[in-house]
Amino acid sequence: MKKSKLSQKTEQRILVLSFTIIPVLLLLVFSYYPLVKMIQYSFTNWNGYNPSSESVGWANYKTVLTNPNYFTVFKTSLYYFIATFFQLGFALLFATILSFKVKFANFWKGILFFPYLLNGVAIGFIFLYFYKGGGTLDTVLSSLGLESQIRLWLGDRSINNISLAFTSVWRYTGFNFLIFLGAIQSVNPEIYEAADIDGANRWDQFRYIIIPSIKKILFLNIILGVSGSLSVFDIPYIMTGGSNGTMTFVIKTIDTAFKYNKVGLASAMALILLVIVVSVTVVQRFATREKRDA
Repeated sequence: MKKSKLSQKTEQRILVLSFTIIPVLLLLVFSYYPLVKMIQYSFTNWNGYNPSSESVGWANYKTVLTNPNYFTVFKTSLYYFIATFFQLGFALLFATILSFKVKFANFWKGILFFPYLLNGVAIGFIFLYFYKGGGTLDTVLSSLGLESQIRLWLGDRSINNISLAFTSVWRYTGFNFLIFLGAIQSVNPEIYEAADIDGANRWDQFRYIIIPSIKKILFLNIILGVSGSLSVFDIPYIMTGGSNGTMTFVIKTIDTAFKYNKVGLASAMALILLVIVVSVTVVQRFATREKRDA
């Protein structure tokens, strides 16, 4: 009997190990090993195809941090950073409204979340038609008698990044909406009932019940939005190719590696971005951890 139990435990351990070792190996081969190699490449001038490369020390990092052609493209991220707060504002507004009794609530939830289900390439092509001359946006403005407001939405440097940032807001609002909605609905309904009895209106419930209850989720979404604004890629790459002042740091990294064959320099750029994103994550963890009573 004891041997039988012992063999069962052994079989369970082998089974758990068998199911664990494969994902661990995949993680090591496709995540951590490439990261180690990227760190090695960042200290060389490797061009991506020669079998040999020359060590250049910290020169690649110095180039990225001092050459305006590289590090200053982060200024494009400011447009997406500002757009993040509009995105969160819309998501929180709709999540709050739809957390109460609203007609066709499930329909509106589906409408809001649907854009997030679309592929980034598809969204890029949809908004290319939306912004093109004589396209959807121009047609709507013309029908409203606002022909004077028509612009080269993707060609005018003063507005093209705003247009792209708006596309990002349209795409990701649904994701934040879903997170906010889940957090709001997790609040005990009896609290709302007590507030109604005490005469609290919807605004009071929003200020004193909803916001305090989802504070951590709100801050988490802000951190995710900031991290996302630093690593924007698909929308500007598909819609403009990073041209005419819409270049982001990720697009610049890819061009450096594959267009100019400077894999070593591109590796240094990728690691700098990684350090920035990890730093933001660490700040988030320290800022959201619960304060222990002394």
